[in-house]
Amino acid sequence: MLQRLRRPEILLLILAASMPLSFAVWNTLLNNFVIEKAAFTGADIGLLQSVREIPGFLAFLVVFVLLFVREQRLAIISLVATGLGVMLTGLYPSLTGLLLTTLLMSTGFHFYETLQTSLALQWFPKQTAAVWMGRMAAAGSFAALLAYSLVWGLMNFAGLDYSWVYLIGGGATIVIALGAWVLFPQFAQPHSQHKKLILRKRYWLYYALTMMSGARRQIFIVFAGFLMVEKFGYSVGEVAALYTVNHLLNLYIAPKIGQFIVRFGERRILTLEYIGLILVFAGYALVESAALAAALYIVDHLFFSMAIAIKTYFQKIVDERDIAASAGVSFTINHIAAVVIPVVFGLLWLVSPPMVFFAGSLMALISLGLAQLVPEQPLPGNEVRVGQYSEAT
Repeated sequence: MLQRLRRPEILLLILAASMPLSFAVWNTLLNNFVIEKAAFTGADIGLLQSVREIPGFLAFLVVFVLLFVREQRLAIISLVATGLGVMLTGLYPSLTGLLLTTLLMSTGFHFYETLQTSLALQWFPKQTAAVWMGRMAAAGSFAALLAYSLVWGLMNFAGLDYSWVYLIGGGATIVIALGAWVLFPQFAQPHSQHKKLILRKRYWLYYALTMMSGARRQIFIVFAGFLMVEKFGYSVGEVAALYTVNHLLNLYIAPKIGQFIVRFGERRILTLEYIGLILVFAGYALVESAALAAALYIVDHLFFSMAIAIKTYFQKIVDERDIAASAGVSFTINHIAAVVIPVVFGLLWLVSPPMVFFAGSLMALISLGLAQLVPEQPLPGNEVRVGQYSEAT
């Protein structure tokens, strides 16, 4: 029985579940912790969040680390770094301490996310990759729910201090990661990976979809939640309840979306996502009801799982030796938006909050146009529906 479970797919499911146990704890406690324990100002939290995004922007560097450490091992080491950063967070309640622990946590987080994508595209069969990625998303949602319950129980019933909750959350990730190191063998990679930066002209559509996906994520993370609090006065508990509903629904819907991608193809699923986002973002701009805003927020979150289709599209067109290097480059491309959108759209918010969401609808419309270029059957040499693009490095 144990031998049958020692498969690459099971390993990725376990690792996908281990990350939220620490990151969700870190994220849930952060705002209260920095105000109550570190006396942060608005400038301090802005600096902290900027530092948190630096490793994501530099994710392409992971390919050079792979010159010395194999991907599977590096993924587990990255999880340990994430957990360690979270464990140390509560012990250093100062600007310098939080900047350093956040940098450690975020480096582990972004390296792991890059390697998780790379390993999934290498290990999962193309015919069922979307299904397995949906299961990974569901495993992450289940773990996030456990993390929320952990924070609630330890803070409200056990009366533990922030430092203990951070230690427990980060420690859980480390224990699971080290257990995976011991219990699972070193799985073979189907193809030897390039250990250099890879940018190919024939992958341009994947890069464009990835960048627009990063922009869409920032609209949700930065501004949708802010709208709920600023305009409709949602409390911390009510926002937490929305997160809980999102993850509960994701447990069921994410695997289904994976099945739909296999059945209907990437272009149809992406088309559905972007039409939905055009309407959702326009809804944010016009909504006057707190209940309707909550419904939009939940629907918006559910669309995230449809982005699996971008990864499976790339899996079908990529040279298998390019996967690891391309995963790092695409993660950096995705984070271009994380650097630009919050600042630029934050200034736009001061002028007109609805314009931020109308701009989001425009970005979704651009993504919809890009999605129409995804072929019915993506293959190397058939990357785009119109024209052919020669390979360039």
